[in-house]
Amino acid sequence: MDSNVKEIATEVLPYIRVYKDGSVDRLVDSPIVPPCNEDPETGVSSKDIVVSKSPPISARIYLPKHVEQSPKIPLLVYFHGGAFCFESAFSFVETKYMNRLAKQANVVVISIEYRLAPEHPLPIGYEDCWSGLQWVASHSIDGGLKDEPWLSTYVDFDRLYVGGDSAGANLAHVILLRAGSEGLNGVKIKGAFLTHPYFWGSKPIGSEIKNNEEREKLATCMMWHLVYPEAPGGIDNPMLNPVVEGGPSLAGLGCSRLLISVAKEDLLRDRGVSYYHAVKKSGWKGELMELVDVEGEDHAFHILAHESETAMKLIQKLASFIV
Repeated sequence: MDSNVKEIATEVLPYIRVYKDGSVDRLVDSPIVPPCNEDPETGVSSKDIVVSKSPPISARIYLPKHVEQSPKIPLLVYFHGGAFCFESAFSFVETKYMNRLAKQANVVVISIEYRLAPEHPLPIGYEDCWSGLQWVASHSIDGGLKDEPWLSTYVDFDRLYVGGDSAGANLAHVILLRAGSEGLNGVKIKGAFLTHPYFWGSKPIGSEIKNNEEREKLATCMMWHLVYPEAPGGIDNPMLNPVVEGGPSLAGLGCSRLLISVAKEDLLRDRGVSYYHAVKKSGWKGELMELVDVEGEDHAFHILAHESETAMKLIQKLASFIV
């Protein structure tokens, strides 16, 4: 046997491989790209900023073209997907997506670069995103932090939104519950959109029932055990299974507008639909909640097949939700 061959500790194919020496191969990452002074497709400007040195949290921020200091525009704080263990706020597909959202919604977007598992197992990613959101909200306070002029100059903090896709939607859900219970430096989150949220649980629902025999071998299960091995309750931890008995009440979601988007061919679809109905039944006091169910598409199609007509329509729908 070649002594230079590294031994595999665990792998979830085709996504990630972890070796016994602690090194990690991320097998499906989109390439990292630099920010752009003016994106040739959208005219949106972007730059990378440091949110915190300790812990190390960074972000990419986007500013639409022809924005003035008055009237100020909404802000979207975004959490990227990738099962908590791959992808980046600085990747090609995420940057493409954020540029289009910023232009179509005419919003400032800040995409948080949180630390990834398994090197930084959950709940570290949740804490990074919460710290990032608190830092953003601090720019609303007169005499407070003014580290980022695009936030303090152009943003109407009465129109703060959060959003995410897949694991990022899971992050957004947890952030909404925390904002509802702890507050956010006096800032209220106006709305949130959760696109193809990564939720799961031990009891199969809907179309999951036909895959029940191999359930523990599904990537949805294996990924959670990889990224949060110490999760109380395992895959029925309320962070992954928000409708589990004994979990926090969804009535506590800290926003007034909520959009849940699912895709018909996505294994996670029924979890998103279940979440939508659970929020409706919870007594949540929001002013608007909507479910978007896209026919003929699979998980994260709006990012992975970003040039398709269906992707363009979904991005436009998300953009129109931000008012």
